[in-house]
Amino acid sequence: MAKKPVTKPRKIAVQERSRATVGSLIEATARILVKEGFDKASTNRVAEVAGVSIGSLYQYFPSKEALVAAVIERHQQQIMQMVRSELAQVRAQPLDQAIRRFVAVAVAAHRLDPQLHRVLAEQIPRVGRLEKLETFSRENFSLFRAYLETARDELAVDDLELASFVCVTTIEALTHNAVLHHGKVLTGDRMDALIDEGARLVTGYLKG
Repeated sequence: MAKKPVTKPRKIAVQERSRATVGSLIEATARILVKEGFDKASTNRVAEVAGVSIGSLYQYFPSKEALVAAVIERHQQQIMQMVRSELAQVRAQPLDQAIRRFVAVAVAAHRLDPQLHRVLAEQIPRVGRLEKLETFSRENFSLFRAYLETARDELAVDDLELASFVCVTTIEALTHNAVLHHGKVLTGDRMDALIDEGARLVTGYLKG
């Protein structure tokens, strides 16, 4: 049976200089993943690109999988910061506006460094670091579920847990595939059309 790769860092950087070193290693890993691919992202290559000694790298990361896991975590934190900020006002909006905003934010989130997003989408199963992805999905679900609670009077659905699952999964699948596999639909007016159509699909389901 294949040994599960170690994806947790050896230690957390506390001092400013240590945080800078870790940041350089994570950034170097991201650049290599985009330009050269997962197989080329050896610890030696990462240390070289980051300008950090291999010994310093191993103080914080036991493997390339741990480095990739750190890139995944950073990318998802950046996405969630944007999502939380963008959706802060949604609770006060009527359903049609709010759902369009949810779809628009999902598109924007997936377009945040799309090349890296594509690589990470392909590499997460290989790295085996799925718990962060699950946490990310749960937070999206919670944000959507909280909005539906405020919009009950506009809804034709009764089971908000199920409705949230259906809607979040639909929005995620639509935007994920558009960004990763159908980039042409995200150019010019077609992106607005995609957001409009996605919002119409979800709103139609919720209103019945």
